[in-house]
Amino acid sequence: MLVYFRLLSESFRFAMNALRNNKLRTLLSLLGVTIGIFSIIAVLAAVDSLDRKITKDLSSLDKNTIYVMKMSFGPSEIPQWKREQFPNVKYDEYLYLKGAMTNTDQMGYQIFTKSESIKYGSNTVTDVNVVPVSHEFIDIQGLEFDEGRFYTESEANSAAPVVVIGNDIAKSLFEDAEPIGKKIRMYGQRFTVIGVLKKQGSGMFGDDDSSAFIPVNFVRQRFGDNNKGLINVIIFKPEKGVDMDAYKAEISQKLRAFRGVKAGEIDNFFINVFSGFTDFIDGIISQMNVVGWIISGFSLLVGGFGIANIMFVSVKERTNLIGIQKSLGAKNRFILFQFLFEAIILSVIGGIIGLLLVWIIAMILTKALEFEFVLGLGNILLGTGLAAIIGLISGILPAIAASKLDPVEAIRTGM
Repeated sequence: MLVYFRLLSESFRFAMNALRNNKLRTLLSLLGVTIGIFSIIAVLAAVDSLDRKITKDLSSLDKNTIYVMKMSFGPSEIPQWKREQFPNVKYDEYLYLKGAMTNTDQMGYQIFTKSESIKYGSNTVTDVNVVPVSHEFIDIQGLEFDEGRFYTESEANSAAPVVVIGNDIAKSLFEDAEPIGKKIRMYGQRFTVIGVLKKQGSGMFGDDDSSAFIPVNFVRQRFGDNNKGLINVIIFKPEKGVDMDAYKAEISQKLRAFRGVKAGEIDNFFINVFSGFTDFIDGIISQMNVVGWIISGFSLLVGGFGIANIMFVSVKERTNLIGIQKSLGAKNRFILFQFLFEAIILSVIGGIIGLLLVWIIAMILTKALEFEFVLGLGNILLGTGLAAIIGLISGILPAIAASKLDPVEAIRTGM
């Protein structure tokens, strides 16, 4: 075992000498491994960071939550021209299903509308995400408050001019003043602030910190139920342990009956289960990983050829030394491992440079953007392991060639 440690030490010394004595040649040859490892680990780190962000953002949501609307969360076999003819879900359909559905924990109604500006005195916040929802939304979404409350059922039904605002909006409008009870202007009308949400941070599916929640009936009264610029959705939160297929079938059967959809005709609405959306996102992330591996694989291939080139040159430069080692009793296996370790060490050095670049860029992007890029231990070990494998594969042929040299011929050639 001690012999192999000495062998590893000598190989490391030879690798360092190659870097010192032939800096430009060695660095150019290692560039392929560096770029390859950088590309793969950068893609994997970005995808892992994105996956963590999505998981964090969705942690408060029940994956069994169902969204019934005229649009599909994922790909659909129904032609686009036919989907465009689907009607928006209506508020009266929400009321009917609320009374007709069984095994339902919560049920709400939401309208997706455009952003608005909010004013208070001389302060204005633009591009506010307005979220018109029914009163049940707080129990479906699990909103947390810094102060105040959500609007009640009576306030929601009567379209009371009350609003719950995100943390960033409260700070921008009121600074250090108390926001509860203050009047703000939106849609050309005064709204009373009754609640301020806790600071959440930006999310992948909306930013509660820059959102304003108002009763859905206010938007219905202002824009009507048939406005094509709005997208309506009925949200279902089934009871725990419910058979989801049976629950979806019940929604379909009752909404079809309410709309008068005939037997044999397709549903003119989509029943989107949130877990299906997360599966769709997971599929996209997996595809991103595959594409990253394919693109980075070419860089690793070039890097492998670069390492092989270094090792063949190294064998040629040290032919005389190989001959002397073999004449003094060094076995073929010793020579083989010596050059193999050297190739692995050189490749790992290139991989470490690539990992270092990923770490530096991740740190810069994390500070520049509101998104945390994480270079995890798993990706570090993967990058190092890949570099070692590339070195092993690239160095095997030069190492075999070195181990099979005839000692007499090697010494004569070296002279």
